[in-house]
Amino acid sequence: MATEAEVREAFRIQEFYCRHMDAPMYARLCAAIADGLRRDSRTGVRVLDWPGEPTRDALPLRLCGGLHALVRERRDEGLAAVFAGKIMELDAIAAALNAALVKHDEELVPWLDGPPQTNEPGRSGALMVGLMEIARRHGPRIELLEIGSSAGLNLLIDRYAFDLGGTRFGPPDSPVTIRPEWRGEPLAPAEMEIVSVRGCDIQPLDATDPAVEARLLAYVWPETSARAERLTRAIAMQRERGVELVRADAADWLEARLAEPQQAGVTRVLMHSVVWQYLPEDSANRIRAATAAAGARATAARPLGWVMMEPNRAFAQQIVRVRSWPGHDGWEVLATAHAHGTWVKNGIFEEDRRPIELPKSAKVEAG
Repeated sequence: MATEAEVREAFRIQEFYCRHMDAPMYARLCAAIADGLRRDSRTGVRVLDWPGEPTRDALPLRLCGGLHALVRERRDEGLAAVFAGKIMELDAIAAALNAALVKHDEELVPWLDGPPQTNEPGRSGALMVGLMEIARRHGPRIELLEIGSSAGLNLLIDRYAFDLGGTRFGPPDSPVTIRPEWRGEPLAPAEMEIVSVRGCDIQPLDATDPAVEARLLAYVWPETSARAERLTRAIAMQRERGVELVRADAADWLEARLAEPQQAGVTRVLMHSVVWQYLPEDSANRIRAATAAAGARATAARPLGWVMMEPNRAFAQQIVRVRSWPGHDGWEVLATAHAHGTWVKNGIFEEDRRPIELPKSAKVEAG
């Protein structure tokens, strides 16, 4: 069980990352919670007496998602003023927060029950950097297997249009264009055909359910309206044609998929983003072992790839890296990226190797 001091520190860490990620309102909110959260609500007590590791459990984002849902539903004028930037002083923000917790206690407690679902279509832009590298190495045809798919929005990667610093890919008439701010080196184009996309999640969400859509939108930081619009368009794409997403343990599912016959001339690729930290150690070890075994069996006709976008907390950014078999079994770092895909920096530069000055703990889910 975390101490109250550790819980408050978790909110200070999230404040730090929000500031670093250009979300000043959420930074103020997290600072006010860290300093001013009281025990006069069930929600407040549960947060301050958190039974797990609050930063690893993304506790700040669980609570902030619930608060944002109240604002989106126009349920609390005080919180709405905080989110609109009309209340700036931390003491006043804390007062509005604690009043909202008392007033909406029963509604907010369930938001603490599970990790935040920050399924973000913008992450597909960073993942595409890795997939293009796999296509350059092993040929254009790719079969995608995604673990931790959440609501399956990145399973639409074959239906999105991409503009990656002028390198374009995907159907030009797609309702969603992934166009991150491009930094660093130009992306070398690669011919690529995504022949299939499948995914799993331990607790998948049906994004086409209006209640689930509302929940996903509550986890979108309010400063980033473009993300909310993109999310809405992606969900509309799912309503038009669904994705292949099943409920399964990631290790169980991947082991079964890697044991299936593989079509000649198609590279099978494991893909994931902001997932690894949530896996139990046993599951992570099984995935490593299953992938290494499949890699040892891979041939030029039936290659295997692994593409990930996962956080390096010491640098407050995501790292895009790849490995593939045969011939490229060592990890290669290709790019860094914003946690929501707002920007992608192709290539690794000296400034990317200098860690930022962190608060006391570096363990935090960026959101």
